[in-house]
Amino acid sequence: MAEIGVLVQRLSAAAARSDCTVAIAESLTCGKLSSTLGAAPESARWLRGAVVAYSTQVKRQLLGVPEVPAVSQTAARAMAGAVRTLLGADVAVAVTGVGGPGAQDGEPAGSVWLAIDTGTGQWARHEQFGGEPTAVLEATVAVALAMLLDAVEKRTLSS
Repeated sequence: MAEIGVLVQRLSAAAARSDCTVAIAESLTCGKLSSTLGAAPESARWLRGAVVAYSTQVKRQLLGVPEVPAVSQTAARAMAGAVRTLLGADVAVAVTGVGGPGAQDGEPAGSVWLAIDTGTGQWARHEQFGGEPTAVLEATVAVALAMLLDAVEKRTLSS
């Protein structure tokens, strides 16, 4: 997917230019987002690392997700905040969702929550993607990259 490649290039350049470090907490994508960023140019300069918390138990124990549905705004925000603090990053992104093919915890396949934490602010967004699980994962990675790019660029403008 060319869009992902362009987003990665832009994110890498923006992060390196602003000395902004990035962390990732991912569930649904199970390492796909972090491996995409790890392959980016100069990622060793700005990528702090990732926590792949696929099970709800790990989300709760390691990332402090409260007793809420694992696919929710609250869970995504908790994951982003915890991984940013845990890995000492400037900006963090979190993704949690249902890849499919069936529903989970009352959420339909393709339901995804994404969150950004910058230490001074947080925002989240919900997406409902269609298609096979692989398409849901690709779309999730693309949106997460776009959100990260936006956060890094905003951070650069405000410094």
